[in-house]
Amino acid sequence: MAQVLEFKLPDLGEGLTEAEIVRWLVEVGDVVAIDQPVVEVETAKAMVEVPCPYGGVVTARFGEEGTELPVGAPLLTVAVGASEGASGSAASPSSSSSSSPSPSPSSGKGSGSGAESSGGSGNVLVGYGTGAPAARRRRIRPDRLDRAVAGAPVSGAPVVEAQVVEAPAAEVLVAEAPVSDGPVPVVSPLVRRLARQHDIDLRRLAGSGPDGLILRADVDRAIRTAEETAAATARAAQAPDRSQAKSSTPSAAVAAAPNGAAAAAGAERIPLRGVRGAVADKLSRSRTEIPDATCWVDADATELMAVRAAMNAATGPSAGPKVSVLALLARICTAALARFPELNATVDTEAREIVRLPGVHLGFAAQTERGLVVPVVRDAHTRNAESIGAEIARLTELARTGKLSPAQLTGGTFTLNNYGVFGVDGSTPIINHPEAAMLGVGRIMPKPWVHQGELAVRQVVQLSLTFDHRVCDGGTAGGFLRYVADCVEQPAVLLRTL
Repeated sequence: MAQVLEFKLPDLGEGLTEAEIVRWLVEVGDVVAIDQPVVEVETAKAMVEVPCPYGGVVTARFGEEGTELPVGAPLLTVAVGASEGASGSAASPSSSSSSSPSPSPSSGKGSGSGAESSGGSGNVLVGYGTGAPAARRRRIRPDRLDRAVAGAPVSGAPVVEAQVVEAPAAEVLVAEAPVSDGPVPVVSPLVRRLARQHDIDLRRLAGSGPDGLILRADVDRAIRTAEETAAATARAAQAPDRSQAKSSTPSAAVAAAPNGAAAAAGAERIPLRGVRGAVADKLSRSRTEIPDATCWVDADATELMAVRAAMNAATGPSAGPKVSVLALLARICTAALARFPELNATVDTEAREIVRLPGVHLGFAAQTERGLVVPVVRDAHTRNAESIGAEIARLTELARTGKLSPAQLTGGTFTLNNYGVFGVDGSTPIINHPEAAMLGVGRIMPKPWVHQGELAVRQVVQLSLTFDHRVCDGGTAGGFLRYVADCVEQPAVLLRTL
């Protein structure tokens, strides 16, 4: 007999509390294998394919594409053991999904409960599954699906009909409605914070999520209702007659608008969420917490470009993959951080301590269609220019296709920002919190330059270093930047540290 298991949106790590459904990879009635990706979601860090830890027939999906769900909210339900029964074929002895016993009430919590006993892996991230090959998607006829799931016991969720479930519109309760004394059914801390910022009493909201769960959409509706009520009250107070009402409506709209700003007619509102929201939060926090300063210097990169050309032109046994300018600059950064470890650090504000980090995890800024991301080259201090270049190329390709995992976008200790690709010379970038410094590189272009006492046309680049003034003084930052410039102008300086 089949049992219907509920798969909830798992904790994707890195403190993420919600995700937006980008694309469903399965339909209701499809047969899925253990650890087969079933939905593509976008978090504040990256695009992630979420695999289902159960194998069986999809009986319901929760949420349409574009819906934002909190961690722990149901994603879909799967009838485990229904595929064999529905297709009329006998189950093989090795089929764990059809031969496993029903999970006990104490077998786990959340979406992972019953994973072991039902043949599920319990894994939630792509690449960490059981290794079983994904089954070809098959569509079960509705009449067979109904017979397969009829009367089946449910583990952790009620039986859900084989249809896409749409959340009903949230109802904002009036002030006279009874207030619950129990815990407020809210999973996402972001929803609680949003409610606090707008003085919304969560106990008076009727959640539209499963089991009355209060979602962000419910709070947004309550905010809009409160703003409309405030606007109506303001108009009523300021407009004793129809003519006065017409003249006072603009001011009432200004008073009701958030932050006291009137929205221009036809203005477009773009939600700050996903990657854009994460970037906004991180940059705001950096500007608020870090007392940054910037120094810069022009450098003659002619010799560096000549060395790169010689490396890439090598043939025979000494030949290898092409080395990019960014890879050479990254190798220069790791050498400079070995000399000036003060900049490979972070500040523990609670303990009031500077934490110098033992290894260099080098982040590099990459612009994608989804926005700015900063992939991280792990253990860059142990790599040569060729190895760093290969890893940068690999991570850049993942960034372009939106397949970077949250782990590949976090944990950096220093960032290299090559804004020269945009055709600009200089910048004062914002430090990638909680790091302590960022090296910026402008475009390399021919300019007049005094070389060996004579005016010549040389390949010149502007370098800038933005640093956290709490971790070091200007002398250290200047020494770091001067060493980087010396290596750019005279690459032979690097031979001392190779």
